[in-house]
Amino acid sequence: MALLFKGDIDRGGSWERALARHAPELELRSWPEIGDPAGIDYALVWAPPPGLLAGLPNLKAIFSIGAGIDHLASDPELPPTVPVVRMVEPGLTTGMTEFVVMSVLYHHRFMLDYLAQQRARAWREISQIGPQERRVGVMGLGVLGQDAARRLLSFGFPVAGWSRSPKSLPGVTSFAGAEGLPAFLGQSDILVCLLPSTAETRGLLNAGTLAALPRGAAIVNSGRGDLIVESDLLAALDDGRIGGATLDVFAEEPLPAESPFWDHPRVVLTPHVASMTIPDSAAAAVVAQVRRFEAGQPLEHVVDMARGY
Repeated sequence: MALLFKGDIDRGGSWERALARHAPELELRSWPEIGDPAGIDYALVWAPPPGLLAGLPNLKAIFSIGAGIDHLASDPELPPTVPVVRMVEPGLTTGMTEFVVMSVLYHHRFMLDYLAQQRARAWREISQIGPQERRVGVMGLGVLGQDAARRLLSFGFPVAGWSRSPKSLPGVTSFAGAEGLPAFLGQSDILVCLLPSTAETRGLLNAGTLAALPRGAAIVNSGRGDLIVESDLLAALDDGRIGGATLDVFAEEPLPAESPFWDHPRVVLTPHVASMTIPDSAAAAVVAQVRRFEAGQPLEHVVDMARGY
């Protein structure tokens, strides 16, 4: 039984060691040295070359190294009958929740304003408000969104969630669908975006929807860059309708050197690192899935490619 790995070259050795530790019975093949394509049963990949997976005639399942699957959906030759499994593992979830909580607290505690004062050598207190007065909205209530929402509740923030279909999470006010979006946005002083990139979500945050947020609201986007119309966000930041943004993802990555986001005083940006898959815990999750499938049990976290998640 063979598994093909295609991922980050810099961390390839860590993945190989982790997979060997958790499943010594697996024959591991690292792209581009794939050997006989007919002998490959599973693929664990990130951004594989178009057509690579279509050339594996006996492939049983495709595992995404990251939580997103747009790097696979963009392959016009992706085998339509082979299940695609999104990455769900403790390290990835914990990392995203850390980033979300850090970013929400950053905006809640006026850190952009204090950094501006630091540059101006101004020593001035800003009146603090309690977390119960700062409403947080989480767009996307999947595994990552639910964990982040629960942790934000523990800080005392009122938390609302928005998703494609209704979700029930203790303590979280739930909104769903297009009809629920305006009310959800209207009560989000800090908006956390954890949605995948789909036909329905691309450009969802635009001039119209951004205007539905309370004036001065902050945005944290660690979902996908194309959720936001970047020119509309920049305009909203410039006129103060949006008070600040933490952006980990962008429509074009790496972010071009000429992008206004680099120097914008109301923006914190990071290079798509909100959460990084941890090879050891992720390898354990993939191996568990392979063993389940080989034992005749269904795979978990299978993506509906028509929906994009």
